Amino acid sequence: MKSGKEMRKMRAGDTYTISGKVCLGREFELAYAEIAVENGIIKSIVETDSAANAANAAEQWIFPRFFNAHTHLGDTVAMDIHTKPGMTLSDLVAPPNGLKHRILSETPSGTLTDAMTQSLKFMKRSATAGFCDFREGGAEGVNALKTALDNSGTGLKALILGRNGGESVADGIGISSTKEGEQVLEYAAETKKRGGFVAFHAGEKDTRDIDAAIDAQPDLLIHMTHATDSQLRRCAESEIPIAVCPRSNHILGQSTSNEHPPIRKMLDLGCEVLLGTDNVMFVQPDMFAEMSFVSYAYGLTPDEILNMAVAGSKLINSPFFIEEGNIAAFFTINPETSNLRFSRSPKKSVVNRGVIPEY
Repeated sequence: MKSGKEMRKMRAGDTYTISGKVCLGREFELAYAEIAVENGIIKSIVETDSAANAANAAEQWIFPRFFNAHTHLGDTVAMDIHTKPGMTLSDLVAPPNGLKHRILSETPSGTLTDAMTQSLKFMKRSATAGFCDFREGGAEGVNALKTALDNSGTGLKALILGRNGGESVADGIGISSTKEGEQVLEYAAETKKRGGFVAFHAGEKDTRDIDAAIDAQPDLLIHMTHATDSQLRRCAESEIPIAVCPRSNHILGQSTSNEHPPIRKMLDLGCEVLLGTDNVMFVQPDMFAEMSFVSYAYGLTPDEILNMAVAGSKLINSPFFIEEGNIAAFFTINPETSNLRFSRSPKKSVVNRGVIPEY
């Protein structure tokens, strides 16, 4: 069996084969298999003899890469800034005068672009292949992220949602809250009319901005930390996915238990739940760390958490699940190089332990 490094040597353009213990499909079934890739697309997956593979000392695990369903990459310029005790969520992040918005407005464009470039490189190294970003700063802010993507060389697939006019040059609009006023609902309606993507923050602090956001029939809701059962049923019935950001909710004081966000209830009521990391100001855009936190704090199964970490790729109509016909968005881990060789459950180890993939 070839290691990740040896596999790269075999490539002819984007055409190659790779084999190992593969986390297959949307059920995340583990099986020994060989994957054939042509021009970046998975052309075939053939299960192989497990006994023969088990005897190979160079065994590798192959897992789908992640889609970070909610980021604010511009906030990298405010990473781990000292905050005064007693500052509220609004003091920290609410537009237009929250701390982060003041920092963003004072940051030179070159510094902002460099900061986002570095966060994109980190995301690539930590097995993220795509993301959905709320980009502040109007059209200039959206273009800064596009420049950062080009500069990073990561090839990450991006769903960029603009604000303050940025939606005109982005993939859609990312709205802070319906509490901003009727005009944001008008912006959302205009964006939907021209075929753009619409997402709302909702329910991060309380329930007051949730129903109006659901009424707007968005493509995505962010947080829903304090959503009621009836509001979650509405999301499930309307097939509106929800991106949860548990570490951010806890760090910013919007949650003190696994009841907020109510992830278990969301899943049980039939909601599509996605995983995001939110503001780089407070939380590294590390999907391994997010999965680990959810595993320990919320008690979900590895399959449920993996699905939350991968399924956001459906938002860009380019699913990362390891299936024939999908893009080849996967990473490898060689358990033989660490204590992971003693793992009884590769899926649980990947979810819990924040392992670094091989590239």
